[in-house]
Amino acid sequence: MNHELAGKWAVVTGADGGIGIEFCRALARRGCSLVMVSVTVDPLRHAAVSLENEFGIKAIPFTLDLTDPHADSLLAAFLGTKAVDPDFVINNAGIFSFRELADTSDAKIKCFIDLHVRATTMLSLFFARRFKNRGAGRILNMSSMSCWMPMPGLAMYASTKAYIRVFTRALHYELKDYGASATVAAPGGIATSLFGLPDNLMRLAVGLGVVAKPDHFAEKAVRAMLKGKKQYINGLLNRLAIFFVGITPTWIRMQVKRRLLDKGICK
Repeated sequence: MNHELAGKWAVVTGADGGIGIEFCRALARRGCSLVMVSVTVDPLRHAAVSLENEFGIKAIPFTLDLTDPHADSLLAAFLGTKAVDPDFVINNAGIFSFRELADTSDAKIKCFIDLHVRATTMLSLFFARRFKNRGAGRILNMSSMSCWMPMPGLAMYASTKAYIRVFTRALHYELKDYGASATVAAPGGIATSLFGLPDNLMRLAVGLGVVAKPDHFAEKAVRAMLKGKKQYINGLLNRLAIFFVGITPTWIRMQVKRRLLDKGICK
C-alpha cells in the first residue's frame, strides 16, 4: 500500500461488489477515503467496514437508488452532511440484459435510461462543476465495448453505453483547460456475475484475454483516471476488435439473433 492519495476522497457507485468494490480497493490501496454508493444496505455496509479494516482508510456507505430522479441532489446533500468534498468520482453502477427490445419490459427500459444516461449525466455534471471551479478533479465513467456493437439483444445496453462514451469524451475536452478530466472505460468484459456466463465459459474468456479479472481491470482503469486519460480499453484483442465489430456483416448479427435470442439460450 502506498499513500499517494492520502487525504483525498472518492465517490464510487455500485460499490458493494463486482468491479465496484475493486475500484474501491484500488483507491483505498493508495490511501484514498471513500463514499461508497449502492442500492443495497447490508452488503454495502459490510464492504465499507471490510475496506476500513484492511486499508485503514475511512469508508462511508450511502444507500441510494440512482434511478431516483433526485439522486444527484440526495448525494450532494449527503456529502454536505459528512463535510466531504470528493476529488474523484467513479460512475460504475449499471445493469445488463440480453433480450430483444420488443420483449423487454417498460420498467427495464426506463431503468437503463435512468441509470446509464440520466444518473451518469447528472452526477458527472455535479462533480464537473465543482472540479472546474476548483481547477482539479477526476471523473471515471463506465462504458463498454458493446458501445460499438449494434447487436440484437443488446439494444438498450449498447446504446446507453455508447451515450456514456460520447458524453464522457466530450466532457473530457471541456474540462481539460481547467485542470480536471473525465475518463471513459470501455472494457470488453469483466469476470463478474453481471453477464451471467457459466463458470467454464468465464474461465475461457479470461484465458483468451477477452474478459478481464475485476481487480486487474480496476487497477489499470484507476491509473488511467489518475493520469487524466480520455479513454481506457482493456486488452490488445479488445482494442483490435473495435474495427472488426464495426464491419460485422448483417448475416452474422442475424445468426446471433436466431441461435441465441430466438432459441432463448441467453434469456
